Amino acid sequence: MSRPQEPHRPFFPHGNPFRMIFPKGSYLSPKLQALLNNFEETLAGRLRKLVPKHKDDVFSISWMILAVQLLSETHNDIKSLITDLELPVVDWDDKWIDVYLDNSVKLLDICITLSSELSRLSQGQLLLRCVLCNLDQTRSSETLKAKSSINSWRQHIGARNPKIENCFSIIDKLMESLELPKVKNSAKGKTLMRAMYGVRVQTLFVCSALMSALTASDKKLVDFHVAGTYLWAAAFSDLQRFVFGEIRNLVLSDRKHHLVKELEAVATSVGELYPMLQEGVEPIETDSLQKSVAELRKCTDKLSSGLDLLAKEVDGYFQILLSGRDALLCNLRLSGSVIDSSKKHKMEEQTVR
Repeated sequence: MSRPQEPHRPFFPHGNPFRMIFPKGSYLSPKLQALLNNFEETLAGRLRKLVPKHKDDVFSISWMILAVQLLSETHNDIKSLITDLELPVVDWDDKWIDVYLDNSVKLLDICITLSSELSRLSQGQLLLRCVLCNLDQTRSSETLKAKSSINSWRQHIGARNPKIENCFSIIDKLMESLELPKVKNSAKGKTLMRAMYGVRVQTLFVCSALMSALTASDKKLVDFHVAGTYLWAAAFSDLQRFVFGEIRNLVLSDRKHHLVKELEAVATSVGELYPMLQEGVEPIETDSLQKSVAELRKCTDKLSSGLDLLAKEVDGYFQILLSGRDALLCNLRLSGSVIDSSKKHKMEEQTVR
């Protein structure tokens, strides 16, 4: 999901976005204000949870899993808020619906890309299993096979997934759509738009961070400048400064070729093991070699289980997005609202591939 509100960037080419969202004299009833405050305070709490206790925790798979989990919770919260607002779909501005459908399909594409990349990394684990299996043997021919599998793993992990580059362009388009169409003079509509802006910022932050981790690149990081009027602004600012700062430090460091912590641990273990195989040492003849094999096995197991769990979280988020789209389209049909042929065609084009 994703949606509404103004562009919070260093400059506002179209004037003050907050004046457009909450024009002078606009009023929220105590009930609406309470709903909005509860949503924003909950979002602030989630953002604070994402600030790692230590810089080494940035881009551990456990942190990435948490990021997707919290994002899913926020998307569920916005659906609950819509229900609590008692704002029927028939009262939604057509532009809200168009932007929501367009953005949601983009997020579904991002999920598909993330799943594709996680699957690719998991396939690389099969090569490491071959390495470990070969090194359990005592024959030199098996050592040669292990060396070959390590070379294949390095090539596989070092290859670029072309879908990732396309994903960056999708994120760029989502960034551009942060500037929303004007909101009707509706207190409920303004409340929804303001809440949805928080969802959109969290979504883009998590997507950008995960893509940077998987590509070991900071070229697509965009710093958001969120106004202090949002109850979650300070928490987001702290999170963004910490995580984006660490990404940039890691990218600039010669030590890091992989930003995913567990993947870097596997790469380090492989780097220590490979020279021993080059020297032609038999597996059962040296303690150091056996220790290296044991360490690689431990790192490989940890990475494999982490990738499986992260893939499940991404799939869960995908299902939340999909159910949100389905619910909206179903409500439009049930409401009997008029959808012109061009809009119907657009919806058909946005069907998940």
